Amino acid sequence: MKTKIKLLAAAAIIITASAFIKPTKPALHTIGDSTVRNSNKETWGWGTPIASLFDTTKIHVENNAMAGRSTRTYLSEGRWDKVLETLKPGDFVTMQFGHNDGSIPDTTKAGRRGVLKGTGEETKVLTWPDGKVETVHTYGWYIRKFVRETKAKGATPIVVSMIPRNEFKDGKVLRADKDFGKWAAEVAQQEKAYFVDLNKITGDKYDAMGPEKVKAFFPGDHTHTNLAGAKLNAESVVDGIKGLKDCKLKNYLL
Repeated sequence: MKTKIKLLAAAAIIITASAFIKPTKPALHTIGDSTVRNSNKETWGWGTPIASLFDTTKIHVENNAMAGRSTRTYLSEGRWDKVLETLKPGDFVTMQFGHNDGSIPDTTKAGRRGVLKGTGEETKVLTWPDGKVETVHTYGWYIRKFVRETKAKGATPIVVSMIPRNEFKDGKVLRADKDFGKWAAEVAQQEKAYFVDLNKITGDKYDAMGPEKVKAFFPGDHTHTNLAGAKLNAESVVDGIKGLKDCKLKNYLL
């Protein structure tokens, strides 16, 4: 009888304690390159200011992007594995790559980040000076891997096309709609993932502003924006999220 009473008392304590445990907030993880995370006081990525556009009492916003990375090196350095370990059902992952993926893939300093073009299953096998063998895939293959593994964790993947560079021709900013932006959209469609065409959304804003005003966003080169430019891109990402049908991430926007 005493044992039964002790068990009932223990169960009551557990039930009472669990009532005070707050449910874990969902998380928004951003992965990408320096255009997503770069805070050296002069140039910024949009993954930092975007947190101010969400209700962070209801969602945790974590910028997991890293400057200088391509889809290939983000994976090979184990950075994606670290994000994947923390993902849980109800989380979200935005993925924006392309700026560092364009070189010919090899083991040189210039080519260590490069990937194969397109979205297919082609591969290139490389042998590093230390004997390590690496199989390089297409840009689409890497994005597809991120998408599928995000879904497998019960989280929601959102593919994002790369921000446009400060490059104009005939008064219009150059787009990535024939390469990385196009491939990102294709993978999202094939995998039934959400897609934010950041390249187009910000590109349209740049066209409306004109080259001289846009130039003020780029203090050092044609790729990296200052904080004002990063905020504009963050707003563009949110514009895209608002247009996604049935995407629950909209519920956490301010």
